[in-house]
Amino acid sequence: MSLVRTACSRLRPTNSILRRNASTADHSHHEDHHHHDSTVYPKEGFTGGVWQKTILFSLLAVGFYKYAPEPAEDVYLTRWIAMYTPSPQRWLELNARHTAQQQVVADTSLLLMDAQKPKVHRYRYPQALDQASPFLRPIGGEVDMSGVVAKGDKDI
Repeated sequence: MSLVRTACSRLRPTNSILRRNASTADHSHHEDHHHHDSTVYPKEGFTGGVWQKTILFSLLAVGFYKYAPEPAEDVYLTRWIAMYTPSPQRWLELNARHTAQQQVVADTSLLLMDAQKPKVHRYRYPQALDQASPFLRPIGGEVDMSGVVAKGDKDI
C-alpha cells in the first residue's frame, strides 16, 4: 500500500506550485479590470442629407415623367440620337464583313488543328539494312537495295 501512496503523492502537485499558479492567475485577472475601452464611436444614423437627397430625387423623377414628351413626338433629343446612329444598311454591311472574316479565321484554325506530321517508319537500327553477308543469300532471294536510304531526322 505504501508504494501506491508514494506514486500518488508524486503525481499530485505540491502546495508551492499551486500557490504560484494561483498568484499569477489572480494578478492577470486584476489587470483586465483596469483596462478601459477608450474608443469613441461616431453617432449612427442617416447623416449627410440622405433624406433630403432622396426626396429631391423623387420629385425630379416625378416631374420628368409628368412633363416628358410623348414617345411618338419628334423631339430634339430623338433627332440628335438619330443623327449619330448608323443606318441599318451600314450595320448589315458591317455584319456581312465580320462574318466573312470569321469564316476565314475558322478555316485557318481548322487547318492548323487537323495538321499532322507525316507518318514515318523509323528503324531502331538503320545499320541493319547493310549487315547481311552478300555470300549467304539464297538464289533469287536478292533484292536490289541500292536505292534504299534510311531516313534521319534531317530528312523530314
